[in-house]
Amino acid sequence: MSAVPRSEKPVGRFRRMLDRLSSSQEDLESEELREEAETVGCTRIGDCHDRQIVTVTGTLRTVTLRPRAGVPALEAELFDGSAALDVVWLGRRSIVGIEPGRRLIASGRVSMSRGRRVLFNPKYELRPLGRE
Repeated sequence: MSAVPRSEKPVGRFRRMLDRLSSSQEDLESEELREEAETVGCTRIGDCHDRQIVTVTGTLRTVTLRPRAGVPALEAELFDGSAALDVVWLGRRSIVGIEPGRRLIASGRVSMSRGRRVLFNPKYELRPLGRE
């Protein structure tokens, strides 16, 4: 037996392949999204705090039309593999290109609403469809 615990052993190519084969599809997608956030230079959603100005990236999981105080509001859930964040455009019923499964980069000030991170009326950039 080796004196080095398994978690501290160097991970070889075979071990990484075995880990990928035994991981769920959701785990693999989350890992890919976390790596993309690092590559693009964005803040991980899990690291965002209340009142912080951030730039985040991820995939839109859901898009819904939900009125807020009688005003139409388009809400989307952005997920980057570490956590989720609600993106809300007030006064909008729809935005071309904002749809579930689409990747985007959003910038703005994070606020907390009912225990969830929210970006209101962010600046955003849709990621090219060919990269998805």
